[in-house]
Amino acid sequence: MKVPSRLPAGPWRSPLRGPWLTSVFGVVLLVGIPLVFVTGLLSYAAYNPDLSRVNDRTPDKGLLGFYLFSWPTHPYWLYRVTQGVHVTLGIMLVPILLAKLWSVVPKLFSLPPVRSAGHALDRLSLLLLVGGGLFEFATGVLNSQVDYVFPGSFYPLHFYGGWVFFGAVLAHVALRLPRTVRALRSRGFRAELRTPTSRTRPEPADDSGLVPAHPAQATMSRRGALGMVGLGSLALFVVTAGQSIGDPFRETALLAPHGRRPGRGPNGFPINKPAVTAHIRPQDLGEAWRLTVRGDGRNTTLTLDELRELAQHGAALPIACVEGWSTDDQHWEGVRLRDLAALVGHGGDPPGVFVESVQPAGAFRAVALRSNQVGDPRSLLALRVNGAELSHDHGYPARIIVPGAPGVMNTKWVRQLTFGATDFEDRA
Repeated sequence: MKVPSRLPAGPWRSPLRGPWLTSVFGVVLLVGIPLVFVTGLLSYAAYNPDLSRVNDRTPDKGLLGFYLFSWPTHPYWLYRVTQGVHVTLGIMLVPILLAKLWSVVPKLFSLPPVRSAGHALDRLSLLLLVGGGLFEFATGVLNSQVDYVFPGSFYPLHFYGGWVFFGAVLAHVALRLPRTVRALRSRGFRAELRTPTSRTRPEPADDSGLVPAHPAQATMSRRGALGMVGLGSLALFVVTAGQSIGDPFRETALLAPHGRRPGRGPNGFPINKPAVTAHIRPQDLGEAWRLTVRGDGRNTTLTLDELRELAQHGAALPIACVEGWSTDDQHWEGVRLRDLAALVGHGGDPPGVFVESVQPAGAFRAVALRSNQVGDPRSLLALRVNGAELSHDHGYPARIIVPGAPGVMNTKWVRQLTFGATDFEDRA
């Protein structure tokens, strides 16, 4: 029979700490973290990483890429929703994650650090759980703020870190689920919500190692603690979600770097990388600009005026980026990608296309698109947006716009299209 125990006297004296409060935070995370993980995997699949090395920011993924599939173009808002949920929910879970860590912090500093081989494995799983969680949430928040202060590329760090963290979550759930269920049944949730600070008492001593031996007097009820954490999550939702939901809530996205309109007029919607940041020179987009189209043994070069003389089509599509922000539907006009494929001998069902930008260097200056993306009648080499010529920051003179694709796949400042190719080496 296990002897009930309390934490020794020390800094961990809050009477709120105990298995019940820890379990409540844990259940919320148990619902939220899998959803964040799955939408993160979908975000990775949207880049078509198994199609081309230029799309794949996570080499040597091996079995971790088992689920990859051809990213669809229907519904056209798919990536906007999945990535908006991923980023917004991830940010909302930060207060709950911190509260959960606060509730178990005494165990992280318990002595002796290792008491047996089984205890050592348990401590290792906690290290991966806590370290992986802090790493994933920290890099995710920094990415949403376009602040890459960490070493290395965000894509492999966040991808591999996500698998480590989620594996640790599964192990932790398998080990602690029975105890969590017992803790939740030990007291009623509604009763705790009705308990004021004056009647808040420590939980009974048990073998969890969470209940303090010499608790301090309560200065907050468990109801207050849950409310404070819940309000923190709600506040983060209010100042973040507008960047994904769009008008009229975009102005509430105070923490989102792309949450507000960059200007007025037809081109007055968010951008990720302006022309100056991409090192695009005015002469690169001037009268000397030409579009090269390559395909089934044929090549053609088109001026901007010649592109304008081709059949023009329109599509109302948003742009959604990995940082979580998205635009509302913008009305794009230009030449269908499948019509350009037909110019170089790819009639009928067109193949995929390798897209290259004027941009001299940097991630995603070239991307590969699948045949289903090229064949969609809404996929355009856009020349105009909302009735006006593209601005330089939005990709003048021509950019890709594909339904359902992440923003970086909608390449700006396009200079060459190679149909039937997926990389630099196999261009026609």
